[in-house]
Amino acid sequence: MPDLIERVLETALTDALLFGQILIRRSDQGFVLLHRDDERREDLHVSRSAESAIDIARYDDTGNYRPLKTAPNLRHGWQLELTTLDELKRALDYFYPGRLAVFAAWKTDQLRTTPLRETLDRQSGMYRVAAKISDKQLDDVIGNFCRSDGGCLRTILWKRDQRGTIASTRLPPQKFDPAYDQAAPATTAIPATATIPLLCQEACNLLVAECRKVVKMEGAAPSAPE
Repeated sequence: MPDLIERVLETALTDALLFGQILIRRSDQGFVLLHRDDERREDLHVSRSAESAIDIARYDDTGNYRPLKTAPNLRHGWQLELTTLDELKRALDYFYPGRLAVFAAWKTDQLRTTPLRETLDRQSGMYRVAAKISDKQLDDVIGNFCRSDGGCLRTILWKRDQRGTIASTRLPPQKFDPAYDQAAPATTAIPATATIPLLCQEACNLLVAECRKVVKMEGAAPSAPE
């Protein structure tokens, strides 16, 4: 898989490439990475280590911790200058853990998606109760938690259940389209063909936790008077 990821990256990267909120450009020395909104800034803090991406991705612009790395709140003001494809791959995996591997599997028709109900049914311990969430609650939770504007930049590939029910009717069709740039609109004029999507093959732990919270809140709500 590592060699496959490098081949996929090499194929996708021509002059410039968008990966979530990151703009990647080729340079004489290798690759330059920056926040896609910072393309025209000249006051960026320059780093030359792939591992710098760990700290960059940790907090948002206001210093708050980012538990969901694919949330649309990657901080601004930085620039990474890397020399090799391996360094580029490592940095991108620090920014968006696992997304390159998922993309490579999808490109080679090896990606398996998991319905949300299956993910919830296999939970144990304190998260077991999440499986009791209703379809109506799921529609609302997913529509809010997974939206690209303020929620998550991943493109949803999984279904709500084994019947193939759409994840949420509250999300636009583009949320399920890998060809659509979930971080758009952007200030950069990079064509959509130069974009690697952040694909979501299975509901994340944070969404499962959100489902549990909704069920627990419903159970704690006082009964309506008769």
